[in-house]
Amino acid sequence: MAKNIKPRSEDYSQWYLDVIKAAQLADYAPVKGCMVIRPEGYAIWEAIQRELDRRFKETGHVNAYFPLLIPQSFLTKEAEHVEGFAMECAIVTHTRLEKQADGQLKPASPIDEPLIIRPTSETVIGHMYSQWVQSYRDLPILVNQWCNVMRWEMRTRLFLRTAEFLWQEGHTAHETAEEAQAETMKMLDVYADFAENVLALPVVKGAKTDSEKFPGAVTTYCIEALMQDGKALQAGTSHNLGQNFAKAFDIKFLGRDQKLQYAYTTSWGVSTRLIGATIMAHSDDEGLILPPRVAPNVVAIVPIFRGEQEMAKVREYVRKVLVQLVGEEEVSAAEKRARRGEIESYFFDKTTHQSIVVDWRDARPGDKQYHWEQRGVPFRIEAGPRDVDGNAIVLKKRLDRSKETVNLADVSAGWMRDKLDGVQQEMLARALAYREANTREATSYDELKKIIENDGGFVRCFFKPDRASEAKIKEETKATVRCIPFAQSGKSGKCIFTGEDTSTEVLFAVAY
Repeated sequence: MAKNIKPRSEDYSQWYLDVIKAAQLADYAPVKGCMVIRPEGYAIWEAIQRELDRRFKETGHVNAYFPLLIPQSFLTKEAEHVEGFAMECAIVTHTRLEKQADGQLKPASPIDEPLIIRPTSETVIGHMYSQWVQSYRDLPILVNQWCNVMRWEMRTRLFLRTAEFLWQEGHTAHETAEEAQAETMKMLDVYADFAENVLALPVVKGAKTDSEKFPGAVTTYCIEALMQDGKALQAGTSHNLGQNFAKAFDIKFLGRDQKLQYAYTTSWGVSTRLIGATIMAHSDDEGLILPPRVAPNVVAIVPIFRGEQEMAKVREYVRKVLVQLVGEEEVSAAEKRARRGEIESYFFDKTTHQSIVVDWRDARPGDKQYHWEQRGVPFRIEAGPRDVDGNAIVLKKRLDRSKETVNLADVSAGWMRDKLDGVQQEMLARALAYREANTREATSYDELKKIIENDGGFVRCFFKPDRASEAKIKEETKATVRCIPFAQSGKSGKCIFTGEDTSTEVLFAVAY
């Protein structure tokens, strides 16, 4: 058992932070509530960006960039929106600093209108769309933005909830309500496909209740995932904004009937909390476990040797292994590139920038194995003098820590890809089995409370969505309606809180 990681069973919150620290993914920043994403963590975000950006462009979206600062008056134009974000805003009120006699700096030159550091960009993008749209021929607008946002969180946790975080936010404008609804659902499907096929994270698709929806939206749809501690995590949202923001920001166009009308808009986004979700859903008490499709390094080769003679023998053999995995051209190119100390890096896939690393550091083999295990590398390869003599390698799988001896003749890029695909599917199956085992049904409020208190997980039940009822349940159990799943049974039953007849089934859970 890892000495630097608290077991999940003892303290899940500390376990999560320990895994991040051991894998060197992120640190807390000097500014309270903010984080520094280290290279190892940012490489995961780059993989998420790469895979999502491709999907966005395949569905016709293009990238743009909008200002970090938003006039305060913009937030007041949509009443529900400003109410939802007012308490989370960070505000810029001055333009410069002046040095005082005692050497201290003091804000000077107050600005006429305070500027909000964007908590989200619907308002400024709505303003710009009002200038870009004149005719139905200008629609649809399908724009995405990769950026940072700030929401003044009081209780923060690395990746899951920080004052500043990275995300993408899609913003589209459409001619009809039907087109906007189709866009909203399309992007939710993109998120669900990405979560399951790239992050190996099974999700439930559904709609939010009115009390949980995005401020200013007509309807909010979401994907919900279940973490290993039985808590839910909202992994992505897609909002149908109707004409609310179009009316607030005067996004009007001349329609096909030659009449002025308001556009229909949507917004949708996911953030760096997907990294937190991936950690919480898959990792174990030994450290990080990464799905192969977002792992920066897919294989770590650990040479085993004593003395320079054995090292030379093993080095020559490791080169043969590398040639079979990445090709002679990449091995030769890597030998000319600058190294990270005594760790060599070879591109396994130049499209995804995923690598195979070779650890030549002067350390015990067990310490090096431990190092790469805690960083979640899907596979490790050991090669020592005996392996050279036997023309074989020892392959160790991070997911279950199993190992096998493989003949060198069987080693190839295709063989390795098959191994990685197998782990990817196994991780999804494991996470799905956990979710199914921890989704329970309740037929009464007492039963709901007992399940939440004793078992956690998702609780499925008949419930008639109502703000007052939801607030009372949250107060008494800390659980909220995570979503109204699209997959409904078609049956009717009694609302677990009011006893009224309803055909609506929901998922309750305590959430991050």
